[in-house]
Amino acid sequence: MDKDRRAVSELLDIALAESGLSQAAFATALGTSASRLSTYRSGKTQPTAKFFLRARRIARALHAAREYRIMTAPATATAIREASDEDWAWRMLLQGRDHLRLLLHRSDGSEAAWEAAPGTTGQPGFDALLAALTAQEFRAAGEEPPEWTKIQALPEPWIPEHPFLDPDEIVAQTPEYLAQLNIFVPARDLVTA
Repeated sequence: MDKDRRAVSELLDIALAESGLSQAAFATALGTSASRLSTYRSGKTQPTAKFFLRARRIARALHAAREYRIMTAPATATAIREASDEDWAWRMLLQGRDHLRLLLHRSDGSEAAWEAAPGTTGQPGFDALLAALTAQEFRAAGEEPPEWTKIQALPEPWIPEHPFLDPDEIVAQTPEYLAQLNIFVPARDLVTA
């Protein structure tokens, strides 16, 4: 293996360690497969310069977010998946979204931690809602939403149960950007203090 190929492999190993994720989770975060990332790390295949730079940038941002105890998209998806009940899952979703807002307002590149694609929450509705809320926050900040947030509408309407609104009221109170994705959540349920 030549020096440049070895250097790329070593820097990808460092990026993986810095990300704090498993190889499979880091590959998902970068939008590739674990086997493809393995070929990059071994030097068998050379990644594009864009992929290489993105891996390093996202790994650094994930590391910084962990240091400051800021949730990322992968951490938010994990928290939702591991939630003991649906109320806690909603809290984790909104806390993650609020952490994204903080990073976007910093304008220092730390929002790259949210470019990392998350694994599944285990529920298609929450997966889609996490993507939709993330895209909305990036757009509101004047930034291009991450690639993983560009999703298709759910095949069936997702209307989570609500303690005091009936489904028609939920649909009527849903923001348009969610309704277009077949996700129905009242706008006020997305507000945090």
